[in-house]
Amino acid sequence: MKDRYDFRALGTGCVVLVADPTRLTAAVDEVRAELDEVDLACSRFRPDSELELVNNNAGTATHVGPLLIDAVLVALRAAELTDGDVDPTIGEAMRVLGYDRDFGHVPKDGEAIATLVRVPGWQQIEADRQKGTVLVPSGVRLDLGATAKALAADRAATRAAAVAGCGVLVSLGGDLAVAGSPPPRGWAVRVTDDHAAATDADGQTVLVQSGGLATSSTTVRRWARGGEELHHIVDPRTGRPADEVWRTVSVAAASCVDANIASTAAIIRGESAPAWLESLGLPARLVLAEGSVVRVGGWPL
Repeated sequence: MKDRYDFRALGTGCVVLVADPTRLTAAVDEVRAELDEVDLACSRFRPDSELELVNNNAGTATHVGPLLIDAVLVALRAAELTDGDVDPTIGEAMRVLGYDRDFGHVPKDGEAIATLVRVPGWQQIEADRQKGTVLVPSGVRLDLGATAKALAADRAATRAAAVAGCGVLVSLGGDLAVAGSPPPRGWAVRVTDDHAAATDADGQTVLVQSGGLATSSTTVRRWARGGEELHHIVDPRTGRPADEVWRTVSVAAASCVDANIASTAAIIRGESAPAWLESLGLPARLVLAEGSVVRVGGWPL
């Protein structure tokens, strides 16, 4: 009897693991339902999503559902915790760089980028849970890609474990959350540059008991414009892809959201990332562009 189910959702590969194989179907049903709801609320690539309604109504407070309110507040918290390194107002910058549709349909090459876009800054966004509204200024487009996928993993794992009555792991593109009672030794997870790589790919296997683990990488979602190689982690200070000091950063935290906030910010912070992660007490594995590994915060050898 299988304890694993693979499918695609939110533009990436999704894996559901269960501690009790008899509960796999129940867990998968809940995960699928949660991801459908997150996609409809938070997708930058669906014209019918609530996020696109907000973006298209820039300058006006827009009534939306509680899920999008939560997702926007999570994104604003990420920006505050990282001093703006993880900023949801990069939407227009991402579009100008060429990442303006589901990544599988982004042209791998194209014309050179003529003008970069200044990132407006997260402080201008208003999300009011009581009123159920989100307001972005005119000319600003939200992109929740840095946090919504991790939030979806946390929500889906919690929801599936509650219904299935057993431990559940949900991985979305390598960002994973666990809920419920884990297997006796914990969940064995292979940490690599690419979540879709084979289990024997270069990397490290770790055991996850609780919370979340996220990996941010500059090696997978890449494309070119005018012969210049680009990747999807944008530095809000420049509107350009972050300098590639680290090709991969993996972080473990109390939730997938917190792990993902830290791993994304670490890519952007570059050389100062290990000391920053150490100061937060977060176990992390950072891989330099040439392949050597730095471990901090008690990450296992």
